[in-house]
Amino acid sequence: MRLLPIRDPDRSWRSIKAQWKKDAEGVGEEFATFGSIAAFDTLAVKESDTLGLYCLTDGERIHAACQVSRMLMSKYQSPILRARYVNVSPAYELGLTGTNEYAQMLVALFSGVVWLSRDALAASHIRFFLRSPGDSQFFAALQVSTPLSPFSKFTIEGALIECSLKEANVASGAAS
Repeated sequence: MRLLPIRDPDRSWRSIKAQWKKDAEGVGEEFATFGSIAAFDTLAVKESDTLGLYCLTDGERIHAACQVSRMLMSKYQSPILRARYVNVSPAYELGLTGTNEYAQMLVALFSGVVWLSRDALAASHIRFFLRSPGDSQFFAALQVSTPLSPFSKFTIEGALIECSLKEANVASGAAS
């Protein structure tokens, strides 16, 4: 799966909503009851070079969407990448997929944000807001420091993952 900007006609917010509405109504759910979807209507018009909506896709289906922004924060000396407002397809929301598929999708979404921090939205630090503190279980192993880890720091507090990339990883991504 890949994390891509929601900009071209195949990945417009309108087409994603249409796909997700069809998924929800296919199992007898009213799409209008998905509360966080309305917030994305506003976010979809607030695009810039450092802020935008991204979708996780396998090429056929959109599995999740979130807002990603590159910004300065006083506690860091360089820009950070912040991912929040994670919305998932009704297939995950309504339990049509299992816990393993849900975990794989969340990890793929986080991995996509890490790749963005190495390339298009270069940043040394990432703040990734999970959907709930319960989702942190899928990332717990990343808190263990290992030589092959791309992170110099990785913490989870509540529903917030904060991590810093090892310098060599940031430099190699920025040179791409």
